[in-house]
Amino acid sequence: MTGIGIDEQLAQARSRLTRLSARDAWREVRSGAAWLVDIRPEAQRAEEGEVAPGLAPLVIERNVLEWRFDPRQDAVLPGVDFGTRVVVLCQEGYTSSLAADALRSLGLTRATDVVGGFAAWRDQGLPVARRVVSDRRSTLAPWSH
Repeated sequence: MTGIGIDEQLAQARSRLTRLSARDAWREVRSGAAWLVDIRPEAQRAEEGEVAPGLAPLVIERNVLEWRFDPRQDAVLPGVDFGTRVVVLCQEGYTSSLAADALRSLGLTRATDVVGGFAAWRDQGLPVARRVVSDRRSTLAPWSH
């Protein structure tokens, strides 16, 4: 056997998570109970929009996530410990499940993700901003939905 497929990996990861709806994630982040971490690449955030800056989302692309959240690493973010509540957000809630499970494997047992990802967040009318590119300048403008 050569391993398991991605569908099975995803199912196994999700079996270890208590995933949040976008609204429940927003409540936790708004109350200060959780850190919201957007792992989408910059190009995707520019195209699709971003969580409103007032919620202080952390943008940490997937390729460095574990180093920023492993309390044993020199590159760990200040204030992160094994009890930190981390809510991972991707575009549609697939990659974030794998990422949250990876954080749980590191010992951050309160890590989870958002069902439906940023698309669900935006579709539920939660606070977002959209990066508008014009005249080679990039600014944040409110998302009108």
